[in-house]
Amino acid sequence: MTDSTIPPIAKPTGAFWPGGWWKIVDYKIGIIPLPIFVILLALIAGFVVTGKVPSDILMATVLLAMGGFTCAELGKRLPLFRNIGAAAIFATFIPSFLAFHHLLPASILTSVTDFTKFSNFLYLFIAAIIVGSILGMDRRILIAGFLKIFVPLALGSIAAGIVGTLVGMAVGLGAYQSFFFVVVPIMAGGVGEGAIPLSIGYAAILHQAQGDLFAQVLPPVMLGSLTAILFSGGLNYLGKRYPHLTGDGRLQPGVDPEIVPGEAKLGQIPDVTTIAAAGITAVTLYLIGVMSQRLFDFPAPVTMLFIAVALKLSRAVSPDLQNGAFIVYKFFSTAVTYPLLFAIGVAMTPWDKLVASFTLPYIVTIVATVAVLMGTGFLVARLLKMYPIDVAIVNACHSGQGGTGDVAILTAANRMQLMPFAQIATRIGGAITVTLTLLVLVWLQS
Repeated sequence: MTDSTIPPIAKPTGAFWPGGWWKIVDYKIGIIPLPIFVILLALIAGFVVTGKVPSDILMATVLLAMGGFTCAELGKRLPLFRNIGAAAIFATFIPSFLAFHHLLPASILTSVTDFTKFSNFLYLFIAAIIVGSILGMDRRILIAGFLKIFVPLALGSIAAGIVGTLVGMAVGLGAYQSFFFVVVPIMAGGVGEGAIPLSIGYAAILHQAQGDLFAQVLPPVMLGSLTAILFSGGLNYLGKRYPHLTGDGRLQPGVDPEIVPGEAKLGQIPDVTTIAAAGITAVTLYLIGVMSQRLFDFPAPVTMLFIAVALKLSRAVSPDLQNGAFIVYKFFSTAVTYPLLFAIGVAMTPWDKLVASFTLPYIVTIVATVAVLMGTGFLVARLLKMYPIDVAIVNACHSGQGGTGDVAILTAANRMQLMPFAQIATRIGGAITVTLTLLVLVWLQS
């Protein structure tokens, strides 16, 4: 519902004040007006010089926005590389490099790290994106996509496992090392839900130290995610050249374009109360997932995803609230993505672990695994009459760094609306991968 009482905006005059000044104000670094950017830069420097940088939400908002959008703008201005996800890569890995080499002031590192680790910032973002995108999605897209996505995902995982192992053997890693310590970690679902439980299982079965095994499985997770980001950015560029290969966020043709605001009238803007209601709904569904994880040890994001799907399919959410959820989704995808990637880079992306995987045999094996995973999704999608680029990007999330990888991959591909399907690939696909792998390892050791 629009407010018809908003007064018209005055048109700028030809003189510098205010017309010329308004042009400067309207020039943005990401979403930050240029004068505000300069003021904030001076304020941050002042906090660093005069003492401790606060770790509260106000300072965290400023630090993450400044860092995330600055790095993203650098990536967006690189010729060629800007077309293959350089903005997302820069927003994640530049802060990781700076943090590892202590090129950021210690007070800033402490502030960002404390806020990221203790605020659950990542899961607020995922809750808003998943619930907002599902509730704001056309029901036909949802039904058709969920029924079909498991086929290219399963076939891609099998093909990637076989080819990745064979390539690893060809470059001298051996079948055992290639499969269990390179290929499987890539598709295990990230760090928290993948590398950690996988290393715990390996330790119990192999009777080795869990820390040593974790150090072995982490680098492929990191480099696999980086490879998926690059390939997804390349697919986004390919989709612009060949539009018939992509649905720009849809998995198959024959349905309404992209995400639409629920089942209400298009173009109807919900009021602020409805948008706030949608936000608290997303948080509530996530907390239900957290309680489910505590009681049944089932991943909270997956529980949240299934509940949101059930609410959408059963028409339990009103059209107005669906519109509100869509606005929440758009806000977070536009304003929060790059600050979140900056936080991930500083607090959750160890630069030394990433660099450790840059050996030729590892790189070749990892690239081959991710390429086959995505390539199989691309080919199978064509057979199933789905959009091959969008399906391949969902498959790429199966090789990502968990939820953080999903954000970076979908940002590089400019397809954040695929987050629900990405979570299926990451969480469910990763859980199945870890479970089956441990069963195979037990069988081999018996």
